[in-house]
Amino acid sequence: MFPVELSGARARTLMWAHEHDIEAAALQQLRNIARLEWVHGVRVMPDVHLGKGATVGSVIAMRDAVAPAAVGVDIGCGMESVRTDLTAADLPDDLRALRSAIEAAVPVGFAAHQHPVPVNKLAPGPSGVATAPLRTGWDRFWSAFGDLDDAVASRESKAHKQMGSLGGGNHFIEVCLDQDDQVWILLHSGSRNIGKELAERHMAVARKLPHNQNLVDRDLAVFLANTPEMAAYRHDLTWAQEYAARNRAVMLALVCEAVRKQFPTREVRFDTPISCHHNYVAEETIDGVPMLVTRKGAVRAGAGDMALIPGSMGTRSYVVRGKGNPDSFQSASHGAGRRMSRNAAKRQFSVADLIAQTEGVESRKDAGVVDEIPAAYKNIDEVIDAQRDLVDVVATLRQVLCVKG
Repeated sequence: MFPVELSGARARTLMWAHEHDIEAAALQQLRNIARLEWVHGVRVMPDVHLGKGATVGSVIAMRDAVAPAAVGVDIGCGMESVRTDLTAADLPDDLRALRSAIEAAVPVGFAAHQHPVPVNKLAPGPSGVATAPLRTGWDRFWSAFGDLDDAVASRESKAHKQMGSLGGGNHFIEVCLDQDDQVWILLHSGSRNIGKELAERHMAVARKLPHNQNLVDRDLAVFLANTPEMAAYRHDLTWAQEYAARNRAVMLALVCEAVRKQFPTREVRFDTPISCHHNYVAEETIDGVPMLVTRKGAVRAGAGDMALIPGSMGTRSYVVRGKGNPDSFQSASHGAGRRMSRNAAKRQFSVADLIAQTEGVESRKDAGVVDEIPAAYKNIDEVIDAQRDLVDVVATLRQVLCVKG
């Protein structure tokens, strides 16, 4: 069935979705991307939907160029998950205390920690969570802040305090059960405000460059290789991607500690975490040629790569292993994908609808998260089914607790 080619696209554009299932504005956006002279090819994931400049759920291979909008403003946004040795039988019937403990450990929405998290005290013990970003390199990482764009020079203190915080929108922390009733922790977040400010700063610079003045969509402005503007963007992008990875590692450690404290009479153990970006740039070889590949709302699915594809609060999520399909530029979807805008969801659904659709999940059930109602998203099972040639399902997770900003 898939992939299918997008009609009217200059650069070859293969899709794991049918044109009739994609909104017209997103299709036009994909065609606009494929018209860029630097684009070698575009790959479209089944969770595709309209984004700013570049479509969410798109993978773009470019020769000697990169479009900041093809990464997005939440640079390095991604997923982190870990399986515990707890089972459903270990969990209390009422999960409100556990949700409160997680919310006390990890600031959500616009909030930040009152003081920077003492990351050295999060060093994993025998039952801790060991991730590379958590263990080492903090002095090197923070010392590089002064080399970022001058526009964010005053944001260092805020960036320190937001390290280990969730944010809002579609970001979440969940406690899930797999098909064997094993307990997992799953979270989704990115580079917080510092990544957003860096992205917007560089997008503004790109729009003013002479070679971008005649683009059909100025939000698709690109940086070209061997220019100071490209070098500056790649430098800040790399730092922000690392910030996002470290942010998730710190959050995961904080959540695991909160979970551990809920079981004082036993030692809770955790497996090696799974982590993946889905808004980022990578240097990869495509069709035998070195390319700059942007994945915006897409994960790398090389042979053996582990990834996480979440649904919505109240449905289910998937742990997957990549098959390395070259047709997709070794990529897969990053989630279910929205089927309606946030404003449309707020107009169409009520708090009562949210309560009904999240029955059995310990979570917020108020007007502030109606735009995250499951019905605002595509069917995650159909999204997974559309990409069976891209990934194998390793585990299916169902939410029992969800924290949102």
